[in-house]
Amino acid sequence: MTDGDTWVFAYGSLMWRPGFDYLEESPARLYGYHRGLCVYSNVYRGTPEKPGLVLGLDRGGSCLGRAFRVAAGHWQTVRDYLYAREMINDVYRPTFLKVRLEDGRRLEAYAFVARRDHVQYTGHLSPEQMLPWVLQGHGKGGSCLDYVENTIAHLDEMGIPDGPLHKVLTLAKESIG
Repeated sequence: MTDGDTWVFAYGSLMWRPGFDYLEESPARLYGYHRGLCVYSNVYRGTPEKPGLVLGLDRGGSCLGRAFRVAAGHWQTVRDYLYAREMINDVYRPTFLKVRLEDGRRLEAYAFVARRDHVQYTGHLSPEQMLPWVLQGHGKGGSCLDYVENTIAHLDEMGIPDGPLHKVLTLAKESIG
């Protein structure tokens, strides 16, 4: 927090579609967690009968994302918005984690970490194991394949490499011809 303001760490669609006003944004690195398709989606990118996969922060490695500084007077509204957006099935644990901004500042930012004890947590899946879920998933937010493609396009545009996601997309494109 800075002067009562709160930082939010984004690692997926919040990076390019935050949906809230902020005072400042910066590339940021989170150590100890990585971005991965580690959450079964039965709402946005799948159904209970045919789940897809969505991103979560999982233990290990590091994650390059974006941090957004939210004015102190708007934090409760933004927190409520983020909670409604991310916590549909309680698969994430909202928490404050230490991040390093591009300019070297170190601070704590609000982030959503995948809960390993939740039934929708996938555990570690290889790209080959992710493939069927990515191909079958289609929910309120569209297809899981579109989600992966869109995520990669935005990460590439922001200069954020993510090899495992690229591998899943390559396998999916090969699979559908």
